[in-house]
Amino acid sequence: MYHYSVEELDKNRMYKMISGSIIPRAIGWITTLNEESEVVNAAPFSFTSGVSNEVPLISMAILRKNGEPKDSARNLLAYKNGVVHIVSSDIVDDMNETAADLKESESEIDRTNLHLIPSKTVKTPGIKEAKIRMEVKLYDYHPVKDREGNIVTDFFFLEVTDFHFDESIFDVEREYISVQELKPVARLAGPYYATLDEIYRKDRPK
Repeated sequence: MYHYSVEELDKNRMYKMISGSIIPRAIGWITTLNEESEVVNAAPFSFTSGVSNEVPLISMAILRKNGEPKDSARNLLAYKNGVVHIVSSDIVDDMNETAADLKESESEIDRTNLHLIPSKTVKTPGIKEAKIRMEVKLYDYHPVKDREGNIVTDFFFLEVTDFHFDESIFDVEREYISVQELKPVARLAGPYYATLDEIYRKDRPK
């Protein structure tokens, strides 16, 4: 096997190795609202995961760029709410458009064919076309620092207040989400994404 010590790697090479190894990754596609300017920011972040069902928590790591927090992180810290969406294959092109690096005064939604829809509990609107969306409030925040003490990542724990499921992907009697109908998209490395291939079952040993 090839071996690399992290001591010999710069941050770009380390990112390639992490993002190329931990695959596939769920995409946390979040809308946040600047309540002063009323600009809705939308951005996808693939360092996203579930944390707990006792308290319904999602984690989201938002890497800084040149030491500066991204708009999503600024809005979460300032206004403490947002909406997290799951990306399906029919809207992946629109999701990709929202990854553009825009000014704080511009909304990524304007680059797409997407529509916003009011939320039930939080002030931030959601994306109507997403088949799953979760309204969230800021539960906890941890700035991740490098060895020199500089913040490199804004790490959030987000508490879900409301779940929204499209009728096409949700069996309301069994409260079951159909992944075949959802057709979720996962993040790989670089400009690459993946969809589900064969789905198979493995029961846990007793």
